[in-house]
Amino acid sequence: MGYCEDIREMIGNSPLIVVRPSVAIINNKGEILLNRYSGATWGIPGGILQLNESVEECIKRNVQDDLGLTINSLQLFGVYSGLELYMKPEDGEDEYHIVAIGYLCTDYEGEVTPDENQEIEAEFFKLEQLPEETAPFIKNKLVELKGQLEKI
Repeated sequence: MGYCEDIREMIGNSPLIVVRPSVAIINNKGEILLNRYSGATWGIPGGILQLNESVEECIKRNVQDDLGLTINSLQLFGVYSGLELYMKPEDGEDEYHIVAIGYLCTDYEGEVTPDENQEIEAEFFKLEQLPEETAPFIKNKLVELKGQLEKI
C-alpha cells in the first residue's frame, strides 16, 4: 500500500494534500508524450510522491513502470497549486489538493511501452494538435509553455 492509501485509512475522505511530480517528455520531432488510463483524460506522465523519495525519483519510477522509458535528465519548469488543482470526485470521496511539480525532459531512452495491466494509452502529439480529451489544466499549461517547449 502507498503513502496516500495509508493516510486515507487514517483520515477517511477528509482533504489530503498530494505532491504530484509530472514530466513533459518531448521527442526529437518536438512532440509531447501524453498518456491516459482507460476512460480518463489525456495528461502528462507523473505520479504520487512516496515517503523517502525525491520528486525526480518519483518521476523516473513512474515513467519507467508505466511507460517503459528511462529518464536521463530533467529540467524544472514550474510548481503549481491552488483551486484549479483541487479534486473532489462527484461521489464525494477522496478529496485532494494537488501540488504539481512540472519538469521537462528531452533526454530519455527506450521505446514507449505502456503498462497493459494498468490499461494505459500513450502517444506523442504535436503541441498545436493536442487531443480534445486533454485535462484542461494540462492543456492550459502547455499552451502557456508552448514557446518554451519549442525552444528545446
